[in-house]
Amino acid sequence: MTAPTRKQMHLAAHFPGVNHTTVWTDPRSKSQIDFSSFEHLARTAERGRFDFFFLAEGLRLREHNGRIHDLDVVGRPESLTVLSALAAVTDRLGLAATVNATFNEPYELARRLASLDHLSDGRAAWNVVTSSDAFTGENFRRGGYLDRADLPQVLGSARTGGTPYTRAAEFVATARELWDTWTPDGTPRPFRHQGQHFTIEGEFTVPRSPQGHPVVIQAGDSPEGREFAASAADVVFTRHGTLEAGRTFYTDVKARLAKYGRQPDDLKIMPGVTFVLGDSDAEAQESAAEIRRQQISPQNAILALEQVWGRDLSSYDPDGPLPEIDPDPDSGLVQGRVRIGDPLAVAARWRALSEAKGLSIRQTVIETTGRQSFIGSPETVASELIEFVSTDAADGFILVPHLTPGGLDDFVDRVVPLLQERGAFRSEYTGSTLRSHLGLADPVGKD
Repeated sequence: MTAPTRKQMHLAAHFPGVNHTTVWTDPRSKSQIDFSSFEHLARTAERGRFDFFFLAEGLRLREHNGRIHDLDVVGRPESLTVLSALAAVTDRLGLAATVNATFNEPYELARRLASLDHLSDGRAAWNVVTSSDAFTGENFRRGGYLDRADLPQVLGSARTGGTPYTRAAEFVATARELWDTWTPDGTPRPFRHQGQHFTIEGEFTVPRSPQGHPVVIQAGDSPEGREFAASAADVVFTRHGTLEAGRTFYTDVKARLAKYGRQPDDLKIMPGVTFVLGDSDAEAQESAAEIRRQQISPQNAILALEQVWGRDLSSYDPDGPLPEIDPDPDSGLVQGRVRIGDPLAVAARWRALSEAKGLSIRQTVIETTGRQSFIGSPETVASELIEFVSTDAADGFILVPHLTPGGLDDFVDRVVPLLQERGAFRSEYTGSTLRSHLGLADPVGKD
């Protein structure tokens, strides 16, 4: 009898930065802006037969108490420019850019994405994000921002005549209209779109690209974000790192697809995860603890605390107890960063944890922020990844290494071969486009 086919895993590589994940002090950590760094990580991901390479975006350097946040990346190049260059040094790897729908326009962004899809022979992807941050908006002529009600969400179904899409949803729909104006036989047609946020007409200058539509990625865990993903996205980039949370999220989002006429496989759920490898599980745990100490220095522990409290806490000892004062919910101390949930509720959880375990400020921050998702020997990590996918907690993972640019090397050399041996991950690319890697159908071109 033939052994049953194992559910296939999807893998992507996230170029690290603009967060506290990257270990800057490690001597192996190199430039965040030299093209050689982007090329190294992309070539490693392609050598590992990954689905795509993922770039984040920051439209303004974040500030903390009036100063540039020291964990931010100064001078990061624009994503689509970097990916266009990577298209020339890779052959099969998908190329995903995070591009903000608040501070761009559908016509111009649709042209840039379609151009990347042509340059890469069908490997382009767009991670759709928006901003309600007036601080970031100051960098743009419009100078304003969108209210939270206009974040990327679907407030109702266009199929059933409910509330129309907000700006981000209309942005994606408009871009797809533009991509569809060229017929499959290469005939251009004029377009006209009139909606709540965009009224445009003319002719699209870029012929239909190899994928028809570049792959659309969406990041968001709110109910509205999940609805947006179910209606319009091809991939969801989520934060759920535990098995139970992953299964709950997976079931909820997949169940939303049917109302939009979509099948479960039409949307891939890929949480962003970190990892630490060792020759044994115990060695990996020791390495992970040291990495966390490097990521959360005494100074960074105070910065993380101030992000929640919204107060200047520079006089506090990072090895001392948490502040007794309450957070300031209306603080403007931190600019350009999203405060994590309700500050008062977060502070209450941190205090309870600190008291229960006798933790200092630094130890509490280490315990509560961004710990590694998968820690162990290559065999252990491979088994845990397979369990997540085979039990429908995820369709795959977006790996966020803690070193630039060589942080993915060990995973590709030591974990990927085990996934391949166990039939959970491809040994070779079987198609040429990102849609083929992800098992997504090509959009139907309009005659």
